[in-house]
Amino acid sequence: MILSPNHVFVPVVYLAAIAAGGIFCGCSVSFGVREVTYQLQNAAAEVFLVHPKFLDVALQAAQNAGLSGDKIFLLDQDPHPHGGKPDFRTILASREEARHWQWKKLDQEQAKNTTAVINYSSGTTGLPKGVRISHTNLVANVSQSIFMRDLEQPYSPSNRPRERWLGFLPLSHAYGQLWTILAAMKTQSSVYIMGQFQYVRFLQHIQTHKITHLQTAPPVLVMLAKRPETEQYDISSLRNILSGAAPLSRELQNEVTSKLNGGNVVQTWGMTEVTCSALHIPGGRDDRSGSVGYIDPNCEIKLLDDAGVEVGVGERGEIHIRGPNVCQGYWRNEKATRELFDQDGFMQTGDIAVRNEEGLYWIVDRKKELIKVKGLQVAPAELEAALLEHDGVADAAVVGVKIGPHGDEAPRAYVVLKERVKGSLTPTILAQWLDTRVAKHKRLTGGVVFVDEVPKSPTGKILRKVIREWAAKEAQVSSSTTAKL
Repeated sequence: MILSPNHVFVPVVYLAAIAAGGIFCGCSVSFGVREVTYQLQNAAAEVFLVHPKFLDVALQAAQNAGLSGDKIFLLDQDPHPHGGKPDFRTILASREEARHWQWKKLDQEQAKNTTAVINYSSGTTGLPKGVRISHTNLVANVSQSIFMRDLEQPYSPSNRPRERWLGFLPLSHAYGQLWTILAAMKTQSSVYIMGQFQYVRFLQHIQTHKITHLQTAPPVLVMLAKRPETEQYDISSLRNILSGAAPLSRELQNEVTSKLNGGNVVQTWGMTEVTCSALHIPGGRDDRSGSVGYIDPNCEIKLLDDAGVEVGVGERGEIHIRGPNVCQGYWRNEKATRELFDQDGFMQTGDIAVRNEEGLYWIVDRKKELIKVKGLQVAPAELEAALLEHDGVADAAVVGVKIGPHGDEAPRAYVVLKERVKGSLTPTILAQWLDTRVAKHKRLTGGVVFVDEVPKSPTGKILRKVIREWAAKEAQVSSSTTAKL
């Protein structure tokens, strides 16, 4: 297992572990001791590579997990020991041994059944689960993704123009691994790796290195569209921005596209359980519809309603998917693995989508995140996109809250305001503004709360579990105050 910020040695470890017949497992640097302990224990890690910056957390977690101290090694450019722990170079084979190394070759069946990577899901509804990704899964998804991005380009893959990417997605996550490591290597693209995302430095890197392609998530696009610093830097080199990890509204997509010098913003859909992605807008197409694209090659998708019946064109249904990029299941969790697949072997994603006659898909929301208002479904992502259309809103998240004596559910928005409207834009004014733009059952009857920041995962997913905890505490305070009155 590895605990490190983005670093030039992380791709080295990733590829080396897989090629040597091991299993790569990355751990988020946002984790505390408890979370690292859990992942060490669950993954049954045998070697722990740690960046010196996170050594204190790693040592405590290793002790809690029962991992021997001699299994911990430092991962950094500086090869000197730190905190009594040796550098990872001390366990490398000699040049002579490496020269004669016999790599194990896997046949087709072995590649399909041999786990190469364990990536942990975000754990938004409980403890994170280790997703088993096979060698076949990796090869398939890289091939699918590159095929789709080249599909409608004015060039062939053999004469692809030189590209420069900015690798700021966490390499502990599937999205960063597939693009910054595997796809970059396959397309022979130069990647400039950011150790940590910071928006102004991000803009500086785009300007300095003339970055042509970004793989990112909606929160970064919100910054590109809304933050004033964007106008202070030259981002005209950008030809393509791929957005994934969370739904992106058509309005935000088009707002960012308008800031590019002929470049475009396209979407993809995926999740850890499909290695990385399974739907793409074809590369080269200027799509501004908000769609996440067509099914990747060799994948099958069906959309099912709550009764398990396949829905028609334009109707909402949960994505069930089957294909060579779909994971093996969950690590050391047979029950969750059984529940993951339906009777036909399709993986149940929990994502709600609609499809048009052309075969394009749009993501509506997560099945477990839909808000039920008087029997009608409300998608948080739809309301968040609508709120972001307000000129004074910098960011927003919507969750369902229980209100009234019967515990009816209602949408509540947590909103980050732009500086210039603080003090003038009130929760009531914002709620009334939205009332005129949505159906009655979608109105923010659960209230509007102004916050400094919307909590998000390292890959940009809104941490609704955290926000629901906020709402629960607010409800307790409100109930307590009412009781006293």
